[in-house]
Amino acid sequence: MSVSQPNERMIEAVDFATVFVDDYEAAVTFYRDVLGLEHRDYGKVAGGEFEAGNLTLQVMEAAAVGREFKASDHPIALRVADVEAARAELAAAGIQFHGETINSGVCHMAFFSDPAGNVLMLHRRYAPRD
Repeated sequence: MSVSQPNERMIEAVDFATVFVDDYEAAVTFYRDVLGLEHRDYGKVAGGEFEAGNLTLQVMEAAAVGREFKASDHPIALRVADVEAARAELAAAGIQFHGETINSGVCHMAFFSDPAGNVLMLHRRYAPRD
């Protein structure tokens, strides 16, 4: 399949990423109260938005929009100032991590899941971009 290149960039930005959950109220407690993200509830459907700095996470109960719930194992990288400090804070709140913190040679990463099983990552790039 051949795709022609537009003269101007068509995509301006990513406005939000959707995270489907099976229990919206548990997700609100986690994303708002545990992670500390600003929350705006939709009210009419079991869903809302959580502001994560440069990206809005739209968290919705899958069944509320006719979707079958399946947890995502593709992590969303949440930038933090210090991965180990953030990890310790979340661990103290009862969050269990998947393995040890990874030092890739470019960044630090620590993987964990939300209450629905969606994988998230604490992330901090320390190497300069080329």
